[in-house]
Amino acid sequence: MNIRSLTRGDGVVIGAAVVLFIASFLDFSSYDCPQGVDCSRFDSPNAWDSLGLLMSVFLAGVIGAALLIVSRAMPGRKVVGLDLGQFGAALTVFALWTAFWTILDVSNAGAGLILGLLATIVLVAGAVAGPMIPALKAPLVSPSSPAQGVGTGQTPYGAGPSQGYGFPAGQQQQQQPYGGQQSQGYGYPAQQQGRPAQGDPAQTQQPAQGGAAPAGDFTPFWFAVPVARPLYGEDGSPNPIAELAPGTWYLAVEQRRQSLIAQTQDGRRGVLQDTTGIQRG
Repeated sequence: MNIRSLTRGDGVVIGAAVVLFIASFLDFSSYDCPQGVDCSRFDSPNAWDSLGLLMSVFLAGVIGAALLIVSRAMPGRKVVGLDLGQFGAALTVFALWTAFWTILDVSNAGAGLILGLLATIVLVAGAVAGPMIPALKAPLVSPSSPAQGVGTGQTPYGAGPSQGYGFPAGQQQQQQPYGGQQSQGYGYPAQQQGRPAQGDPAQTQQPAQGGAAPAGDFTPFWFAVPVARPLYGEDGSPNPIAELAPGTWYLAVEQRRQSLIAQTQDGRRGVLQDTTGIQRG
């Protein structure tokens, strides 16, 4: 999976899952050693000594976190009728519920159980609040800004000759914002100083009402998205079939009103509804 498709909320989920897994190896409970008794020969149990606790708290939380991350790579996939992300979030809530009542039932909770409870709290917060809080919805790895690399030999985002899927290698062309005056395609003729170019009858045609271009005037082009955006099925299904990641080039093959029909690396086609800020290749 492209790491650029992950959000900060996903980073919180991954970190909490790692802490939860480590906590499973720590002491489940502690006890006071009676005076005069050598307690060095007694081993404190951990979660791996209790199958029920291990599966219902620690591994349930880790598996739930894994499903949340995998749902980013395969949006729209379902398990028992639930989306992978929804199923993973439900597992994390179940892990927190079990950890809370378990720690209340244990008189001398050990470091493993205490750390496990804290990790499940953070895990559920990242899973549930991640898609709702703007700060957690931001990309985990921000795309490179056009100003980066000036004077250092680095290539700005979207201008590399061989970045991502399908970018025509070897072409040195200046990137134009989507819908810019100097770019062709998407139903708008080339313009010079605000006027249509002369000598080409096709360029004097006006775009169709509603922003859609006549079918014969559309020219496929490569584009990149500034942030991760869902790609929906052409049949109008509300569930996304893929997710377009920043830093990767995709092919726009058709225009439908204000949306684009895009093709992914594996040949799947879908509707990109949000075309604001995309960068043409």
